[in-house]
This record gives sequence, structure tokens and C-alpha cells, in this order.
Amino acid sequence: MNLMNKLILSTFAAGFLSVTVAQAADVVNVYSARKEALIKPLLDEFSASTGIEVNLVTGNADALLKRLQVEGSATEADLFITSDVGRLHRAKEAGVLKRVSLPVLENTIPQALKDSENYWYGLTLRARPIIYAKDRVDVGQLSTYEALAQPQWQARICLRSSQNVYNQSLVAAAIHAIGDQATQGWMEGMVNNLAKSPSGGDTDQLKAVAAGVCDVTIANTYYLARLINSSKTSDQAVAKRLAVFWPNQKGEGAAGRGAHFNVSGAAFTKHGKNHNEAKALLEYLASPKAQAWYAKINNEYPVVKGVKISPALKGFGDYKMDPIDLEILGLNNRQAIKLMDRAGWK
Repeated sequence: MNLMNKLILSTFAAGFLSVTVAQAADVVNVYSARKEALIKPLLDEFSASTGIEVNLVTGNADALLKRLQVEGSATEADLFITSDVGRLHRAKEAGVLKRVSLPVLENTIPQALKDSENYWYGLTLRARPIIYAKDRVDVGQLSTYEALAQPQWQARICLRSSQNVYNQSLVAAAIHAIGDQATQGWMEGMVNNLAKSPSGGDTDQLKAVAAGVCDVTIANTYYLARLINSSKTSDQAVAKRLAVFWPNQKGEGAAGRGAHFNVSGAAFTKHGKNHNEAKALLEYLASPKAQAWYAKINNEYPVVKGVKISPALKGFGDYKMDPIDLEILGLNNRQAIKLMDRAGWK
């Protein structure tokens, strides 16, 4: 092992001293890029009902992927859980995942929301529509993502950085829908219409719109739902100034393709040892009970039909979703980054 890999492993060890990852009967080891609060209650419920112990390691998505690469066949991880198809695809390309056919998931999760070769399965849906200031935007001005490049939006748009994988996947979907040239033109128009340089996360963009720094942004709906459900009056005040617009709902072709959605998902690691326990956990996470918990607690849309969404999401109204096979977002990720750079999206 070279010095760099030794340093990486020692860094991980220091960061995860509080977590004990074991290999034993009736145990499953999970590397999760999802925050502990957004997954541990489900894992505890799973353990209580099955007797299978779950050892959870949480961390940055890219860092966990690197850890899997460095550990190789010595890894103790059985499942890798992360958000966005872009990240799931990177893990697949890195060779750290294992294709596993799970009939229960194949029958309940729509084909567009899982890898065609069974390397990963979507567990929750997250929408990324346009969010606007109710007091400064006439909803009649809004139509499609592409229309945000029009001159009427000059100095009125806030965007998160192009380094953010959520935006990369949005662009990857646009490449599929309208092609490279039109996608780059759209992004150049939006960059020209920015009210400020891209910085901060989705919540920062929402707060900037509410504060009057800009009038519209593109963000995941669960960030707005968190503000709506927050115990802080300042967060609630921000949420009251904002509304969701579902773009690309009308018209022929790309103009009416539907709003952009992505997933959080899970995959078997290539060298996982506890196959049956990992299979049981993944099937549990796709069960109606677990799907309902995600919908209620984190305000994400279920991937399983028939599961109710949260009141906050229901308040955002009905929508048409882009029917694109989500694995295309991963396949288009590199090209998306290249076009974002060319368009000057920082």
C-alpha cells in the first residue's frame, strides 16, 4: 500500500472511531452518505423487527466512495447508500458495486428509477423544480427550465454551484432532452441572468430569493419543506414568501417533458460478505412502511406507488415528472460538467 492510501485509511479511522463495523452472523454493515438522523431510525426499526444488527458509517459521499476504493476486498461494507444518480453511477464506474437481482425491488420500483444492470436501486425521489418569490413573480411568466435564459430574468436568478451533483444531473437530463448545443445555450443564458455568483446550498438560494437578492431559483423541494416544518419563526417566514412552480408541464417534446427528479439509492458493495442480511435491509427500505417514514420525516417522494406523501409536498401541487431513465443522468455526467464549464457556470 502506498503512502497516500495509508494516509487516507488513517484519516478515515480517525473520523469513524465511534463506529464499530463488524463481520458476524446476523449483521449488515452500511456506508451511508445520508445523514444519520435521516436513516438511523429506520435501521433501528429494522434491527428490532429482524434481529439483524446494522453497523452504520456515515460521511461525505465522495469520501465514502474513496474509502471503498482504497479498502478493496478488505472492506467490511455490505451496502452503499447515497443521494443522486450521478454519485451512484460514479460508484458503479469505480468498480466497487456488485450487480444483484432482487425480485422484490424489481417488481415494486419503476424501471426508470433503478440501474438497468441491477447495480443500484432508487429508494426515494427528490424533485428539483423552480422556486420563486410570490410577491415579485407573476406565475404566468414561468414555463420551462429553458425559459429562465430569457432576458426578462436578467439579474433575477440565484443558482447553486456547478460543482453540485444535483445541478450536474439537472444538466445531464437537459442534454438528453434538447441536446448539447441547446443545453449550453440555456446555461449561458441563465449565467447571464444571475443576480449573484453561485455559492451556498439549496437552502441558501431559498433564503436569497425570500430576501429579495433574486426572484427565482432551482432547488430540491425537501429543502423548502424543511423550512415550512421548522420550529424557527425565521425559517417559516422565509417559506411563506416562496412557492413551487413545476416546469415543462405543457407542450410537445422537451417543453412538456416534465419536471426533473432524481433519487437517493442503495447498492451492494462488490466485496460485501453479508449478502442475505444486506438483501433483507434493502427490501425493508423499499417497503411501504419505510417509504412512508421517508415521506413524512424527510419530505421526499416515495418510489413505491400508493405511499402517501407529506402535507408539505402535497401543498406543492400536482406535477408531471420527466420519464427519463435516471441512469442516463450518470452516463451524461461528464458531458454535463464539460458544458457547464464552457457556459461559465462557476
